Amino acid sequence: MRKKDATILIVDDDDDILFSARISLKKYFNQIITTNNPKKIGNHLTETTIDVVLLDMNYRIGFEDGKEGLYWLKHIKEISPETTVILMTAFGSVNLAVDAIKKGATDFVLKPWKTEKLYSVVNAGVELARSKRKNTQLETVQKQSDKDFHKQTEHIIGKSLAMQSAVNLAHKVAPTEANILILGENGTGKYVFAKEIHLQSERKNHPFIHVDLGSLNENLFESELFGYVKGAFTGAHKDTIGRFELAKGGTIFLDEIGNLPLHLQSKLLTVVQNRKVTRLGEGTERTIDVRIICATNAPIHKMVEEDTFRQDLLFRINTIELVLPPLRDRKEDILLLASHFLIKLNQKYRKNIEGFSKQAITALKEYHWPGNIREIEHIVERAVIITDSNLIDTIDLHFSTKKIDSSLTDNLNLEETEKLLIQQALHKHQGNISRAAKDLGLTRAALYRRLEKHNL
Repeated sequence: MRKKDATILIVDDDDDILFSARISLKKYFNQIITTNNPKKIGNHLTETTIDVVLLDMNYRIGFEDGKEGLYWLKHIKEISPETTVILMTAFGSVNLAVDAIKKGATDFVLKPWKTEKLYSVVNAGVELARSKRKNTQLETVQKQSDKDFHKQTEHIIGKSLAMQSAVNLAHKVAPTEANILILGENGTGKYVFAKEIHLQSERKNHPFIHVDLGSLNENLFESELFGYVKGAFTGAHKDTIGRFELAKGGTIFLDEIGNLPLHLQSKLLTVVQNRKVTRLGEGTERTIDVRIICATNAPIHKMVEEDTFRQDLLFRINTIELVLPPLRDRKEDILLLASHFLIKLNQKYRKNIEGFSKQAITALKEYHWPGNIREIEHIVERAVIITDSNLIDTIDLHFSTKKIDSSLTDNLNLEETEKLLIQQALHKHQGNISRAAKDLGLTRAALYRRLEKHNL
């Protein structure tokens, strides 16, 4: 008979009882721990995961009322509520048994026992403990999944070649187990792509766990991602699984990985390489079964050159590299996105706005969109709220006051600088060609030629 992978703790002040129980159970379960001192129970529960505790009811000579057993029962349930407790006594008091079960014991065995009976009770206790742990994990996963998926899944919208290329690559790699690194500016849709890849994969019926590394306190990195055991640090009141374990069978999305300090990059590299995590305060390695998707808006390849990001970690996370284009490079998608958000926001605010005026469409296409898709949704939402018309007009569009000038200081290419200046002038004058040309010191004809040249 193959031993069951389970840990049993036997607590009794009689060494002969400990020996007998160990002999009876060791052929059925792979780890049997014994102690004649109930004060060591807490240490055992925090050092390892105990499935079943076989607990003696009496420890002081001359006292056989079971009160000590009830005391330690309460202690165990406070430390590890998922552990099954089975009480042992040579005195079969029915009232005591009822009291013990009310306080959390699962069963009650009398000394001396028959091995078959003891195995049956302990085995049932192991299955109960596993069921409780599974339910606790599922509840935690469900809470996290609800948090991550509380918004309706956004569709990936775009007919531009740049966007279609990104979508095709995402759908091609989704069914594989390859690690994926998504690169793109803020607001380009990295989270939406990560979720789409998960939903198109074989792991779609398992958790999708999103971790924003950019907002995660360095001191919480290990406890959040790898988990911890009770007593690992101040405030660790119970064993807690980390995000990697929560994502079991599914996908973990490590967002803003470029913000991770070097000393934490090495810890993450070890997990990515070995596919194992160790909870804080515990020596046991736990195998993880997850698909890893990372994302960042940082110039991560430049960071490798500057030794601010580990090259070996980059090699591990970007088996496939997916680059999302900024909105200014996919002008043909701007109206598609604005119309999509208009439909969605009409429903949200119970309005019936039909669309955008010609002037508004021109303004939308000429704006440089530093905040990308997230910004266009914000601007359309504001317009839906404030407009009193059935069409959104330029007066309803509140663009960022941050000018393109900031881009000019980082860009000395004449062609691109000219294009940015023209965009700024058009934005300033809300698409009025005559005024924009005058501001730029050009004739209307000269401005039209440059508009055609830059495909504006």
